[in-house]
Amino acid sequence: MTPDDLNQLLQHTLPRGRVAISHPQGCPDIGLYLFDPAVLSGPLSHDEAQAVVAEPAYWSFCWASGQVLANWLLQHPEQVAGKRVIDFGCGSGIVAVAAALAGAREVVACDLDPAALAAAQANAALNGVQLTVCDDWFKRQGAFDLVTAADVLYDPDNRPLLDDFLQAAPQVLLADSRVKVLGDERYVRQAVIEARTWPDLNEFEEFNQVRIYRASR
Repeated sequence: MTPDDLNQLLQHTLPRGRVAISHPQGCPDIGLYLFDPAVLSGPLSHDEAQAVVAEPAYWSFCWASGQVLANWLLQHPEQVAGKRVIDFGCGSGIVAVAAALAGAREVVACDLDPAALAAAQANAALNGVQLTVCDDWFKRQGAFDLVTAADVLYDPDNRPLLDDFLQAAPQVLLADSRVKVLGDERYVRQAVIEARTWPDLNEFEEFNQVRIYRASR
C-alpha cells in the first residue's frame, strides 16, 4: 500500500484530499500517513462537507486517545513485550504500530473499515514493523494476551465492549477522551494526559483530556 493508494482512498471522501507523513504531537516517535491540511486553501464546499460526514475517513486523522496510548506503550514496553496483542478499532494504526515497536510478539490490527486496515499496514511499513489485520472482531483467530483500544466508547451502545475485551484477553489497555466515568470498577485509571487530534480539528477542550485504564481478569 503506497501513499498514492491512500490518496485514492481518501479522495473517495474528499476529492482534494491527500496524505503526508506527519509525526503527531502526542506521539512524535511514530510517523504516519495522515490527512494533509495544506490542501485546503479555503473552507470545504457543501458537497465536500456532506461527503466527509457521510463517509468519514477516520484513519486519516490521529485521534488524541490513540496518540496517548501509543506513547504510553513506547514508554512502558513491558506492558506488551512478548505478548500477542489485538488493537480494536485500529484507525490509523498508531497504537498497533507502537505495540509492535515496543516488542509485542504479534500485533493484530482490527477494524471494520478496509481503508483503515490499509492505512495501518502502510503506517506499519513506514515505521519498519509488521501487523496482521482483521476485519471482524468476532472472527479473530487464536488467543490474545492483551487488548488495546482507543476512543471506541463514543457511542453508549459500545459499552458492552468493556466485557468483550476482558473475555478476549486477560489484560486490557484502554484510552478514552469522551467518557469521564466508565462505571466499571475492573478498569483502573492509570493516568490522565492531554493531547489533541492530529491534524488539529479544534475540538472542545474536554476532548483533549485522555484517560488511560488498565483492566485484568
